[in-house]
This record gives sequence, C-alpha cells and structure tokens, in this order.
Amino acid sequence: MKIMPTQLPQKENTLFKRILKCYEQKQYKNGLKFCKQILSNPKFSEHGETLAMKGLTLNYLGRKDEAYDYVKRGLKNDLRSHVCWHVYGLLQRADHKYDEAIKCYRNALKWDKDNIQILRDLSLLQVQMRDTEGFRDTRYQLLKIRPAQRQSWIGYSISYYLLGDYDMAFTVMEEFRKTLFQDNQTKLDVEHSEMLFYQNMVLRDQEKYKESLDHLNNYQTKMADKLQIQEIKAMLHLKINELKQAEQIYKDLIKRNNENHAYYEGLEKCQALLVGVDQLSETDRLAIYLKYRKKYPRAEAPRALPLGFATGNAFKELVDDFLRIALKKGVPPLFTNLKLLYAIPEKAKIIEELVMGFATNLSTINKFAVTDDELQNPTVLLWTKFFLAQHFDYFRRTKIAMSYIDQVLEHTPTLIEGYVVKAKIFKHAGCLDDAAKWMDEGRSLDTADRFVNSKCAKYLLRINNVERAIEICGMFTKEGILPDEDLDSMQCMWFGIESAAAHKRKGEIGEALRKCHQIEKNFNEIVEDQFDFHTYCMRKVTLCAYIKLLKLEDVIRNHPFYYKGAKLAIECYIGLHDKPYTKSNDSNEAGKDNMTAQELKKLKSKQRRAQKKLKIEEEKKLAIESKEPKEAEGKKEEGKVKIVAEDLLQCEKPLDEALKFLIPLQLLAKERIETHLMAFEIFYRKERVLLMLQSIKRAAQCNSTHHLYHECLLKFLKYVQCNNANFSETVQQVLKLEISKLVTETDLFVYNQSYLESHSNSMKAHIAVGKSLYVLDEGEHVKALELITKLSDHFTDTNLQLCSAVHDHLLNGDYKASESDAQAYQKKCHELFPFAVKFKLSQSADITVEEKDTKECSPDIMEDTDGKS
Repeated sequence: MKIMPTQLPQKENTLFKRILKCYEQKQYKNGLKFCKQILSNPKFSEHGETLAMKGLTLNYLGRKDEAYDYVKRGLKNDLRSHVCWHVYGLLQRADHKYDEAIKCYRNALKWDKDNIQILRDLSLLQVQMRDTEGFRDTRYQLLKIRPAQRQSWIGYSISYYLLGDYDMAFTVMEEFRKTLFQDNQTKLDVEHSEMLFYQNMVLRDQEKYKESLDHLNNYQTKMADKLQIQEIKAMLHLKINELKQAEQIYKDLIKRNNENHAYYEGLEKCQALLVGVDQLSETDRLAIYLKYRKKYPRAEAPRALPLGFATGNAFKELVDDFLRIALKKGVPPLFTNLKLLYAIPEKAKIIEELVMGFATNLSTINKFAVTDDELQNPTVLLWTKFFLAQHFDYFRRTKIAMSYIDQVLEHTPTLIEGYVVKAKIFKHAGCLDDAAKWMDEGRSLDTADRFVNSKCAKYLLRINNVERAIEICGMFTKEGILPDEDLDSMQCMWFGIESAAAHKRKGEIGEALRKCHQIEKNFNEIVEDQFDFHTYCMRKVTLCAYIKLLKLEDVIRNHPFYYKGAKLAIECYIGLHDKPYTKSNDSNEAGKDNMTAQELKKLKSKQRRAQKKLKIEEEKKLAIESKEPKEAEGKKEEGKVKIVAEDLLQCEKPLDEALKFLIPLQLLAKERIETHLMAFEIFYRKERVLLMLQSIKRAAQCNSTHHLYHECLLKFLKYVQCNNANFSETVQQVLKLEISKLVTETDLFVYNQSYLESHSNSMKAHIAVGKSLYVLDEGEHVKALELITKLSDHFTDTNLQLCSAVHDHLLNGDYKASESDAQAYQKKCHELFPFAVKFKLSQSADITVEEKDTKECSPDIMEDTDGKS
C-alpha cells in the first residue's frame, strides 16, 4: 500500500490551512474549492489529509455517503495521520456512534499524543458515555499540557467527582481557585461563586456537614446567590443539631417567602427536635401555623398545610375557613388542591357536609351560615356547585355530579371550566363520546387556550378519533408542516402516547409501534443533546447545574412518559409474536369475503378517500421540502432515519424488539412490578426458564400478593411442571431450590384456592384465580368463568376499567366463553355502571341520566396520562 507523505509543499500547505480555516468558519463551499485545487495536482491527488477534510466538508453539506468514501480513502492513503483519524472520528461522532469515534480518537493520539483538540474531543465522548476513568485520564493529560487553562482544572475536578473521589475533586478545585482568586478580594465574581458552591456541594455529598457550614461562613461574602446560602445553612445547622440557629434561619426564610412549604416543614422539624421528639403533637403544629396565619393573612401555605395533619373539630374549623376564602375568590382548582385529603374518608365526609351546608344556605339566604352577617355574591353559589360536581364525581355518583354541573352551566354558559368538568364526569362514567363532545364544546369558547385544546385532543384520542385530534393540535403547530410531524419534532410525548394507544385499540399495530419508536427516539435525542452542554457548562462554570444534568440524564428513562411508551411497545410486540402480521390481518382486508356487495362498495370508497388524502398530504410535504435549500435539507436529514409502520409490523423477531424497550425499564424502573411481569411474559414465550424465574423473583420482591404476580407465578409453575424432564440436572436443582422459597404448597390447585380465600373481597383476585385455574386445567373453564365474571357488593376494588377488560376477554371468546356469557356479564355491568356506553343494552336508545345513581367505587376508574383522575 502506498503511503502518501503528510507534509505538503508551501503552496499546497497554504491551501490546506485555508481548508481548515474555512471549516472552522463554516464556509464549506470555499473549503471544497481549495480541496479541489490540491487534489487536481496529480502529485497530491491521493493526499490523505486533504481527502479526509474534503469528506468532512461534504458531510456538513448533507452528502454523507460521499463524505465517508473520501474519508476512508484518505485514511487508507495515510494511516499514520492524526488528521485522518480525527476526521473519521468526527464523522462517527456526528452519526452518534460514540464507541467507534473513541477508537478513532485513540488511534489519532498514537500519532500525536499531545494534540489538545483531539484530547478535548475524546474527553467529551468519554463523559457522554460515562467512561469516568478514561475521562479522568484524558483530563489529566489536558491539565499537564495546558495547566494555565481554567477548563483543564475544572474538567479534572469533575472527573474525580464522577468517580466518587470527593476529596480529590475538592482539592483540585481548591488548588486552582487559590491561583485565580485572592481570599481578600472584595469584588463579587459569579464564576468564583459557582466554584465555591460546587466545593460546598462536594462537602455535602460526603456528609461533611460541619466542614460544609464552615466553608459557607468563610466564603459567603464571595457567593452570589444569597437565598441559596441561607437554605443550605438552615439544612446544615439542622444536620449538625444546631437547632436554634436553624430555627432562626427558617423564620427569616418564611419572612422572605411565606408560600414555600419546605420552610414551614424545616421549622416544624427544628422545634420538634428542640423538645426531643421526632414530630410535634397536633396542637403544637397547629400553633405554628396559626401564628403565621395571623402574621401573613393573605398567605395560602399556612392555611393549607395544617389540613394534612389536623383531625376532628380542628380540621373542620380549618377546612371551613379554607373553603370559604377559596369559594369567595372563585378558585377553579379548589377541588384539586383538596383532593389528597380524600384519601382519608373522615375528612372527605366533613368536606361534603360543610360544602352541602354552604350550598343550602347560599341558595336560600345568600350566606355561608345562618349566623353570618356578610351577604355573599351570587357567584359564590356558582363555585360551590362547581366544587360539589367534582366532589360527587370523585365518588362516581354520576347523577348528582351531573345535576350540579348542569346548574353551573345553566347559570354561566360561558364558563369553560364547567365544560371541562362535565366532560370529565362523562369520561369517568364511561361515556367517552359524550366526554369528547363536551370538551370540544368548552374548547370552542376559547380556541386560543392551548390547555383546553390539548385536553380536547386527548379526549378525542380516547375515542380513537386520531384525525380530528391532529387537526385541533394543528392549530398550534408550524404552518407548512404536517401537524403530526411537527408534534413529533417538538417531542410532544403525551400526544405520542395517546396516539399509540388509540392506534393499538383500532388494531393499527404498525402505527402504534411507530409512535412508540418515536417516543424512544425523543429520549435518545434528549440524551444526545447533553453532548452540547459538556463544554458549555465547563466554560461558563455552571458546575452544580452541570452535575445535576448528568445525574438527570443517567435516569431519564425512568420518566413516566418513557415507561408508558415502552409498555405499549412491549404489548404490541408480544401481540405480534402471538399473532404474526400478514396482509390478511390488515383491518381493511379482513372479512372481505363475508361482506355484502353494498359493504364492499363502501369499503372501496373509504380506501379511495384515504388514498386521496394521503396523496394530498404527500404533495404538501413535497411542496414544503422543495422550498428548502439543498444544504438545509441535507442537515435536516443528517443522522435521521424515517420510521415506517409497515417495516415495524414485518419484524422477524418481535420478542427481541420488545427486549430493547424492556432493558431500560429493568435498570431504572425495577421498583415497579409491571416491569418484571412484562419481562416474564417475554421470556415465557422465548421459553427461557431461568430468566422466567429471575423475573418472578424480582416481581415477588416488589409485591408478592399482587394479583398479576399470582397469575404469572401459576403460569410459571405449570410450565416447570410440564417441562421439568427436558431441563438439565443443574437447572432442575436450581428450580427446585428457588421454587421452594417462593411457594411452600406443592399442589397448585390448593395454592390457587388459598390465594382466593386470603383475598376474598378483591375482584382482581377472583379474576387472577379464575385465569390461573384455566391455565392449570382447561377442563375447569366453567368454574374459571364463574370466578372471572363474578361481581359482588363485597368487592372493594370493582371499577369500570376492570369490568371492561373482562368483557373484552368474553367477547374474544377467551376461556371458552360464549356469546351468552358476554351478554350476561354485560347486563350485570350495566346495573353497576348505567352510564357506560360499553355496557349499554340494545334497548337503551340514548345515554340519559337514569333514576338509579351509580354505585360508589374506587376512584381510579380511568386515569389521564398525567396520572390525574
């Protein structure tokens, strides 16, 4: 292989320097001209470094394939050039192939070990990949080469912090700080302040609270954020048991901000420890808040916080005062503010009695109570009824709730919040179509309100009306871009999750998976975006914020949005494994043979309209793209791969794809039992018995009494019982030992029955036992169905969601259920949930408020994506 010389003659060397300058100044076209001048000379037509730089320039013009060809060609011609290896690493980094880029940089350092730019780029990749030891070594190399540079010291200190060597991290920063700032310096410097806060954070992370407090006292005049100093001081005094000082600081902080709940909690803790108890008595705690209520009569925190711990008459007096003030002001989220109190039935009952009394007195004498002197504005009665509608909806007393909200809307037809609450009542009652209708009615009153429009879109997605939801969201997306695409680019997670769920319900698994992969892509982009902050934060010396960013990125996939998206994807892939996709499974193709001529004609008409709509959207997209310059287009598409629904449907190994979503959950959401039960379902289908066992054991650590855990455990035990002879002797011994720790009863039927006896008041337990009985013996399907479809007044966990799921199983013919079984269960559910469309009997023409009120049941019937009921 011919090795081209790295050195160029003076003329070509000057041109090469211009190429580098054009690259740095982003003058890529000029850079290409200079490359052409060098390469057009036959002597240097294969000059490795020039070829590499031409490739790098082409990459920034969107010509990626050509770029790789030139860079590889340049590298082949000059393997000893650090420039070629560095450029190749830059290309790999641009494609987010960080491991490959690190290898390239290491090869570049073999030929130029003290190249600062390569070392700096390598360190950025190492911290991005959390190679903390490699990061420390690279930062040390940079420090040796450039000891006078600030970033060298800061990066070296942070490397030790990430390794957990806090003493060294503090020492390195202290040595650098001494050389830069004098202790007698009086001028306030923000960068110096950030370094001091960073050092103090390092001391606190070591639990050196006394040293941390001394450090604050010594340097507080040089630290810019005075509020943060006081907050840290209060916490440190509390930690080292200097309670009087901590108490005084918390009092000063409350004086500064009387709405901060943490300050009151800190003050409570101080006073409790001063008298030698872990927590003050209810009377003493109330005394603190009563004092601050008098001192700050307009503050809400001292009135709201006691509601959490007060009981009996004290609670009644406090909540009475809280409700009166809020109802006078007309606070729409009043119910939301008090919702946590409803976990205690006694408090919920007191609130109901009070507000019902208010409503009666306001409607007759315009006063909260007969003994009051002050007459109230008519709007106070309006907000009282508004609160009562939400109150009774919480307990699923739909008839009463609907009555109150109708009175509110009759009085003030323009109250948007009233329509929102009415939609929510319908949603909880199971009338999703009506819920979407009323939410749309409220939205129409203020089409500029993003919150209400978003809520309306969510409700439309719940009834699978994806097109209308996209249309509404399109009111707030960029013009000239398809709303769905713009929502994806804006990383609008809730919309992606709800869309995926809607597509899944419609049987459009490919589209559902596409949305789930888009959510995964969004989280990947969030992780990749941190790359830009590694240099920025060290340059701007925002060190505490930088450390928080790194810690957040490490657990970003623990976010509820990712969990919901991953769970949907796993369910879809498991479904694809159980029923592989074929063209005949397509919802438009299925059942064609059984259609009448008229139905077939309608289907073909529908398909033509869909194709026409798709064609129009494609034309719009092409028109938009044609307006963009080619360079911008290249940058836009760089590193992006279009997700195609059809390709996702035709994956060969759906369970392996499901595992890709599962692995982050196993690392970051291992406290949730659903994670391990999903893992079990995957490994059960892959017939990996030891991994099944591992998932079962982890689920047991989360909650060994969970009904879904019971189902999976019985399924696992049955599998082992049937296949034990096929396992190796070692596996058999492991299974025998571990199963004996999980279950003491060897007879699975007896164990299943004992679980039912210990959870006799649980509908979920009856369903789990019924399903398990069917798994153990399909001949027991009659008894299994009795358990699964049982509805009793003694059940404490009956809800609409659970009954809907059972009804779906019966309609699908699961557990050998017949059509009559489904109809009988539907009739029973209709008595429990008379407003639910799903259980509406054929003779019920319309959804009306019936005489019989709905049964009070668990408030978690149907939850929004954000977790709010």
